[in-house]
Amino acid sequence: MTAPGVVRWGTPAARGVLATTILGSGMAMLDGTIVNVALPRIGGELEASVSGLQWILDGYLLALASLILIAGSLGDRYGRRRVFVIGVVWFGVASVLCGLAVTTEMLVATRVLQGIGGALLTPGSLAILQSAFPRAERARAIGAWSGLGGIAAAIGPLVGGLLVQVWSWRLAFLINLPLAVVCVWLARKYVPESCDQQEHTGRPNVLSSVVGALGLAGLTAALVELPVRGGDWLVLGSGIAGLAGLVVFVVLQRRSADPLVPPRLFASRTFTVANALTLVVYAALGGVMMLMVLQLQVSLGYSPTAAGLAGLPITVVMLVLSGYSGRLAQKIGPRPQLVAGPMLVAVGMLLLLRVEPGASYLGAVLPAVTVFGLGLATVVAPVTATVLAAAPDQYAGVASGVNNAIARTGGLLAIALLPAVAGLTGAAYADPVALTASWRTALLVCAGLAVAGGLVALGVRNDVLSVPGGEPEPVHDHPEPGECLHCGVDAPPSAYARSRPE
Repeated sequence: MTAPGVVRWGTPAARGVLATTILGSGMAMLDGTIVNVALPRIGGELEASVSGLQWILDGYLLALASLILIAGSLGDRYGRRRVFVIGVVWFGVASVLCGLAVTTEMLVATRVLQGIGGALLTPGSLAILQSAFPRAERARAIGAWSGLGGIAAAIGPLVGGLLVQVWSWRLAFLINLPLAVVCVWLARKYVPESCDQQEHTGRPNVLSSVVGALGLAGLTAALVELPVRGGDWLVLGSGIAGLAGLVVFVVLQRRSADPLVPPRLFASRTFTVANALTLVVYAALGGVMMLMVLQLQVSLGYSPTAAGLAGLPITVVMLVLSGYSGRLAQKIGPRPQLVAGPMLVAVGMLLLLRVEPGASYLGAVLPAVTVFGLGLATVVAPVTATVLAAAPDQYAGVASGVNNAIARTGGLLAIALLPAVAGLTGAAYADPVALTASWRTALLVCAGLAVAGGLVALGVRNDVLSVPGGEPEPVHDHPEPGECLHCGVDAPPSAYARSRPE
């Protein structure tokens, strides 16, 4: 007999849960791909420098990475569906404000607000899957989520290019409002509420969240502004304050009775290694995706629509293969894919070295992005499933939040640091010669990061996705029979058992 709140694969309820989580996370993914395509037009209309473009991307990523931890904790504490819905509504409203921005500074500020909404909804997608599906079906559900979620990423560049070319980059943000409305309706209709009362008592750890956010903000500001301002007092002060904030954050987590990031999570070597892999791979991915749309439009003369279509094979390959990749990892263990995937990503990046002025799409761009997509399809679903499987089920929201925060931090730091490392500053992104030289340097750096990720993955336990024989399937992990005070869900006795970390 299935416990209340658990949905079985193939049922209408399961399809509804998948549709909700895919649309929610896909909305954030759609926004990211559209904004990348729109960057040259945004820069031209708002007269933004390279650092301005960096802040337009990093303002969102900074808020997302800084707050996603407490957002995951809030979902575990007060209800995963509830916090997810709040995040979707917030994201939709902030997207409208982004579309109305008239200066670079205003757009950066509204992007920060959008990142707060993204932080609330992003960990909720995976945590809902983790709590709604039985353990034996989670890898399959996550694989479907990864693959079908790729539809948003596949449509994003095309839709973004068309919207930018036909009217304005502002539609890249305004399109999120109707998507948010549909997502909220689906969540209220299909998603069962779940939370964990036992592990979270007292008030949320706001102090740790603020300290972590300030630390990450200071470090990001120093990296972005260093090429522009040099080592002046503001840059040095931001860097020192950022590092100090991150150190204090770690100390607070170790001493807190109810930390945002429970130290016991990192007692699992597999959890730690999988997150280290996530950091370097997403850093490489974030750096390449930012510069590729600039290279295609500025150096190769692509229109916004053509630049959006150029990367379409990446998401098509992920759409077709991610579900299979998740099932394969469940069958043979995740380690082979976690090693091979980043290596394929690195090969795709090296092939992108041929994407320079005069290169053809069929001869240079298509082979590179296809191999790149194969690498991502190989690694994304297995690494996500591995992180969640290596954590106790009552920490579903926190584990998802940690992994998402690390992924966003990787992209955040890459976008902040990579242009300076590659020699791209000021208005150089508008010069095809300067941009191409920086593009080549950036690809070599990012390929090295991807290779490092594949080597790190050798430390993953290959049996982490195995289903423990006869182990109860935890759903809400309430402390005793009755109703959870936070989410109002009746907890059956079979839901009390804890899932042990590997």
